[in-house]
Amino acid sequence: MQIEIINGHIIDPRNEVNRQDALYIADGKIAAISHAPEGFVADRQIDAQGQIVCPGFIDLSAHLREPGQTHKATIQSETRAAASAGYTSLCIPPDTHPVIDTVAVVELIKDKAEKCAYQHIYPIAALTQKLAGKELSSMHSLKQAGCIAVSHAKSAIQSLLVLRRAMEYAATHDLLLMYVPQEQALTNGGCAHEGAMASQYGLPGIPVAAETIALMQCIELMQQTGCRVHFRGLSCARSVTLIAKAKKTGLPVTADVAMHHLHLTDEDMVPYDSHYHVLPPLRSRQDRDALIAAVKCGTIDSICSDHQPHNIDAKLGAFPETEAGIAALETVLPLMLRLVAQGDLQLSSGIAKLSAEPASILGINAGGLAPGDVADVCIFDADKQWQINSETWQSQGCNTPFWQETMQGKVTYTIQAGQIIFAGK
Repeated sequence: MQIEIINGHIIDPRNEVNRQDALYIADGKIAAISHAPEGFVADRQIDAQGQIVCPGFIDLSAHLREPGQTHKATIQSETRAAASAGYTSLCIPPDTHPVIDTVAVVELIKDKAEKCAYQHIYPIAALTQKLAGKELSSMHSLKQAGCIAVSHAKSAIQSLLVLRRAMEYAATHDLLLMYVPQEQALTNGGCAHEGAMASQYGLPGIPVAAETIALMQCIELMQQTGCRVHFRGLSCARSVTLIAKAKKTGLPVTADVAMHHLHLTDEDMVPYDSHYHVLPPLRSRQDRDALIAAVKCGTIDSICSDHQPHNIDAKLGAFPETEAGIAALETVLPLMLRLVAQGDLQLSSGIAKLSAEPASILGINAGGLAPGDVADVCIFDADKQWQINSETWQSQGCNTPFWQETMQGKVTYTIQAGQIIFAGK
């Protein structure tokens, strides 16, 4: 399909494009900007008057719940939600059922994604077999099968020797390690930030040290092994300081933050409402402000959805007994625009944190709109208001603390590899 997008405001941070112009797509790639290539005849014209045209978004952690938990969500339902939210690439953490520790599971996921006509799904291989933290997975074989990185998801590795050996193996095969810093003994089954709010509601707390100690240990092992590490889902100010220091010393380190950690704090928690139950937990206002500042200055490289859809039963019961996580893909864009409206982020920078930066972290040909780039494009109306409800929501999981809120900013078209995979009303 040949597509002509006219009258839109193109923002492509990677190539420093920020102007109203036309964009031309042919053979699944960006053909030209401004002027149509010779002989170009559009099969479809999109008038993006008053809208933003930018690279498609890339998510570094989206749980699609398949295989193994189709009662929560499916690849079909969540790729539909991703397309409606402007996402053209998704990284799948390894904690599926079965775990992504064999080539067969990788092939199963790729096959299901192909049947859903969603091309850019990137499985992340398990660091250890069954995520048990004992025997290393066959990382090289998993990389050859299409895994883009390795991770232990949110399962803590109790043995530092196992972590060191895994990092050595990953470094040998130039595999990126996506690491969620969490010291299991200090986490100790907690469900909220260790502070005044947890004490007030009688919730078991998780101290900041549960994150920072694991982060420091991994940084030390980076120096020993030379492994490239991307720290996933930072939640506190102290972690920002440690990442800044590691970058200053030249270590190959990057980091991201979940969008909800840039907006919500433990003070926002509605008492015992399990929609606020996330790991790492929502922390203090000071931590949130430090995370925003780190995104703004570049210490934190990208913003992630950390999408975790759940069925209703998973969020029923006492707060500590419920399952952690938010269905988040569809709120990322409006929440990014909220940061822009608050003066915490420039629009071009916000778009970069969702596109060019994660593409750079993964080392994939995406995140830009230069001629020759893969035609992954998001078109959105930054002024359009909509309410989160059952009629507007696409994900199978409705577990979000923003339910019934009015949001500003809605995707109108999502184009993946030159194919329109979402067209809004």
